[in-house]
Amino acid sequence: MRLRPRQSLFVERSLAALCDHGNTLSIASTGFGKTIALSAVVARSIEGSDAKACILAHRDELTSQNRTKFGRVAPKITTSVIDAGTKDWAGQATFAMVPTLTRTSNLTAMPALDLLVIDEAHHAVADSYRRIIDRARNTNPNCQIFGVTATPNRGDRKGLREI
Repeated sequence: MRLRPRQSLFVERSLAALCDHGNTLSIASTGFGKTIALSAVVARSIEGSDAKACILAHRDELTSQNRTKFGRVAPKITTSVIDAGTKDWAGQATFAMVPTLTRTSNLTAMPALDLLVIDEAHHAVADSYRRIIDRARNTNPNCQIFGVTATPNRGDRKGLREI
């Protein structure tokens, strides 16, 4: 799949920020094609390696949408799902629904990750997300955190910098 020029720039800048800082938040407007762009970032980060990535979303339809679009961007990378019906970490990129993954038994089964992607990253300060982030960092202190959102400012004024 060919990226639009603005998406290519997003991917390049996101990869550079991950390389320079280890963690980053990338912001793009509604309708930008963030799912396609984040898929390209994940693919470029893990392809040709043994690295494992997990892409978080807070709703079933987003988990499914992200996995489908990822398959169009990176058809050679294997995928798996953690949701209410399936608990499978076999893929190199796993698409997980936060309310399911945050359960203790599911979180305990999470392997060491090299990249944790948070779609709609403005949710990342919630306790459920923090449990997942903390587990990823405890399992692999070098795990990179990549957040993507259109709305980085939260109504409760909690900042995302710590994450």
